[in-house]
Amino acid sequence: MISLVLSPTHPEGQRLRRQIAIGLTVCLSIVIAALTLTSIGEVSNVAGSDKLHHFLAFAALTAPCALLYPKSLTWLLPAALVFGGAIEIIQPSVGRGAEWADFLADTLGIAAGTAIGLVLRLTLKKWVDGRPASQNSIS
Repeated sequence: MISLVLSPTHPEGQRLRRQIAIGLTVCLSIVIAALTLTSIGEVSNVAGSDKLHHFLAFAALTAPCALLYPKSLTWLLPAALVFGGAIEIIQPSVGRGAEWADFLADTLGIAAGTAIGLVLRLTLKKWVDGRPASQNSIS
């Protein structure tokens, strides 16, 4: 199964990577929206600063597509920026404050998640390409 997902040329592997990447991104965006658009009184105290949470959430949002389906970055990166901005615009209506610093943390998280995903992708590609062909085949 892993060989199938990692196969750069097998159409089924490409389809699986696309489905996993988009599925994870959609799920993460729902979780991010729920957590950032919930009244502060309803969110439990989680260790770390609000900016760190924004950074990590948006890094996690973009990393799966950067790793598994980088073609999607052409629409995902602008969409993630709009998503982060929309959250900041909506937050005052749910009793939370809108902050430029949160949007900056979102933007830095988008960049970091994309970079991490692409570096992992290149690392995995080199690892798969360096294995003997018999180990790369789909069983």
